[in-house]
Amino acid sequence: MMPKVAIVILNWNGKYFLERFLQLLVTRTPEPWARIYVADNGSTDGSVAWLRDNFPGMHLISFDRNLGYTGGYNKALEQIEAEYYILLNSDVEVTHGWLQPLVTYMDSQTGCGVCMPKILSWTNPDRFEYAGACGGFIDRLGFPFCRGRILTSIETDHGQYDKPADIFWASGTCLVVRSVLFHSLKGLDDHFFAHMEEIDFCWRAQWAGYTIAVVPESKILHVGGGTLPNDSPHKLYLNYRNNLLMMYKNLDNGEVVPIIALRLFVDHLSAIAYLFQGKWSFTGSVWKAHRHFWAIRRSVERTKKESARNFSGVVYRGSIVLRFFLSLKKVTFSKLRMQ
Repeated sequence: MMPKVAIVILNWNGKYFLERFLQLLVTRTPEPWARIYVADNGSTDGSVAWLRDNFPGMHLISFDRNLGYTGGYNKALEQIEAEYYILLNSDVEVTHGWLQPLVTYMDSQTGCGVCMPKILSWTNPDRFEYAGACGGFIDRLGFPFCRGRILTSIETDHGQYDKPADIFWASGTCLVVRSVLFHSLKGLDDHFFAHMEEIDFCWRAQWAGYTIAVVPESKILHVGGGTLPNDSPHKLYLNYRNNLLMMYKNLDNGEVVPIIALRLFVDHLSAIAYLFQGKWSFTGSVWKAHRHFWAIRRSVERTKKESARNFSGVVYRGSIVLRFFLSLKKVTFSKLRMQ
């Protein structure tokens, strides 16, 4: 019998996190209509053997190599039938009652294609977590930020964002998506491999006529940096390259050239700043990202604009970077004018 919800963990050398969090997920997901899967991306740390020994009944999908976040989930979800998919990181501790609010919201809001829970820090549960916080947004130049996290400034959670809201992107840390929508958009874009693929997917979903939402009644705790640490030059490279790819794909025709040209200029300034800070590898990552963007952009399919989407309220029309660095006071989401 097809489950209503398929919760899919994509694992790559994450045995430590599976040992720490998988039993909690099983225990705190008692709904009989939900099924948990682990898709292993060619791990070499004994993850698969551990799963077979400790969770012999677990639905396991194994790949012979690391296909990335995009390829791993695309291949796994080709093999899974459910009404809703939940893409869940291995370094997540779910809380009691985390699942039902997400499913209830999707059932009641038929125009919503993707939603996410509130994401708090596992090491400091009173604070939002960097990778998604309480819902994602972007600015005019494509820089992402969140309710509860502006660039590197992270807020303490005291209930200020506890109402459900439309957002621009849902975090890949825990992303709930209608399976029909996932397959109609041909899944995640394999050009991305990892990082920002969820923002690209949510952008495409909105062009297809759906909304994206955060449901703060559901909350999870995220470790973060479990696959690539935040100071990784390769992670920086993926973020810069994929951000350019995302904008090239999804911007309106009249916006592509001027906005990407401006972003390239801003990116070069950041590369020079890294140079003066002595972060040579970071400078190289930015320039490598630009080279590869130009090399592969023509192989990337531009998104079809199937609806006249109004992004008012989910796209900040100014520059979040300038606002952050020029502000004399700490910038929080609640202080931004999003209309």
